[in-house]
Amino acid sequence: MKFYNTLTKQKEEFSSIEPKKVRMYTCGPTVYYYAHIGNLRAYIFADILCRTLKYNGFKVKQIMNITDIGHLTSDADLGEDKMTKGLLREGKKLTLKNMRVLAEFYAKNFKMDLKNLNIEMPQKMLFASDYVKEDIALIKKLQQKGYTYKTNDGIYFNVSKMPDYGILWGGKRVWGESGARIAENSEKKNPEDFALWKFDQKIGFKSPWGIGFPGWHIECSAMGIKFLGEQFDIHTGGIDHIPVHHTNEIAQSECATGKKPFVRFWMHNEFVDIGGEKMAKSSGEFLRLESLKSKNISPLAYRFWLLMANYRTKVNFNWEALEGSEIALKRLYGLYKGLGKPIGKINNDYQVKFKEYIGDDLDTPLALTLLWDLIKDEKISNADKKATILDFDKVLGLGFKDLKEDKIPKEINKLVEARALARKNKDFKKSDELRVQINSLGYEIKDTPLGVVISKI
Repeated sequence: MKFYNTLTKQKEEFSSIEPKKVRMYTCGPTVYYYAHIGNLRAYIFADILCRTLKYNGFKVKQIMNITDIGHLTSDADLGEDKMTKGLLREGKKLTLKNMRVLAEFYAKNFKMDLKNLNIEMPQKMLFASDYVKEDIALIKKLQQKGYTYKTNDGIYFNVSKMPDYGILWGGKRVWGESGARIAENSEKKNPEDFALWKFDQKIGFKSPWGIGFPGWHIECSAMGIKFLGEQFDIHTGGIDHIPVHHTNEIAQSECATGKKPFVRFWMHNEFVDIGGEKMAKSSGEFLRLESLKSKNISPLAYRFWLLMANYRTKVNFNWEALEGSEIALKRLYGLYKGLGKPIGKINNDYQVKFKEYIGDDLDTPLALTLLWDLIKDEKISNADKKATILDFDKVLGLGFKDLKEDKIPKEINKLVEARALARKNKDFKKSDELRVQINSLGYEIKDTPLGVVISKI
């Protein structure tokens, strides 16, 4: 298998630190509000990656954080705290207890979104507020090694102490307008310096430096190291995490432990745009999975639509494309159910091709093309097609094994019987008219060597 590694800017042959075992960290949501469908792309991508690794014989330990403290509205340590923003939006008093109640509510909704998208749950989903002790211990290590300094609003990491800071991004950055970060805190030594601990006298946790919150970046490092070790195999997230969050994770983790690299493979998914703009909660207008369900569009149709593009390709959401994807997915389901009940053997030739495609940086578009080719291939028995589709779906996660036979209404059965009589009498014009009528009522009829197959469109 080859995956694109953001750290080296190229596809690399994948190998794990421990043979046939993968330790993987997935950046989870900040649970101050509902997740939008753009957010959810990151978890569909991580799910396909996990499934691919398992499909190739790896045992995967996946950890995901649930950020419920410390994440400011700007990833670069600016703006208000997102969880505080959520409490104010809902008219709740600013207390740590209320913050956790808010977090648990939106975390529950997030987990339901994952379930609806057929995403396999990580082994652990960790609330950041449960690991403040680990954050403090990691900051202390950095302090002892001389990487930190104190300002009026917090404890900061001095990036000038790390010669290769920004390696994930590609070296030193020109901040442009974001140079205003210096004005935000004139005590900062470098514009890129980031907060390890932010002071807050109104609400927060006790620490050796004062009451406040851990920085968003230190939380992921502390939880990653605690549960996956000082070095692990894969770290996933959206491309927006590259320049700040993941760059800072690398800096603080490697400086604290003295081990490089902190993570061997950094993998990132592209955005879902809407109207040419990145989907974001800050605009106040965003699409949730519930928005799709309210239009009677299955969440799996969204998963299917995303799999038509490589995870590193930006996609532009529009309803017409999604509706087309749902029609195509329903057709796949109908064709699958039309294969009959027996499950045969996995076709080796198709499996080899599938492994090749999915092992080439998760090439799901080619994998889906192969799925269509398999269904159309008249040389493969229906039973073997069914077995091979189920094999592919271990990675694709489109829910073929959970499909149930459609209960055909009496009205449709009568039309099918009338069509069979017309065909027997060689009245093919009448037969075609009945087929059109059946289709108009939402059903598809297919003539196969095993008989007539009826399924929902």
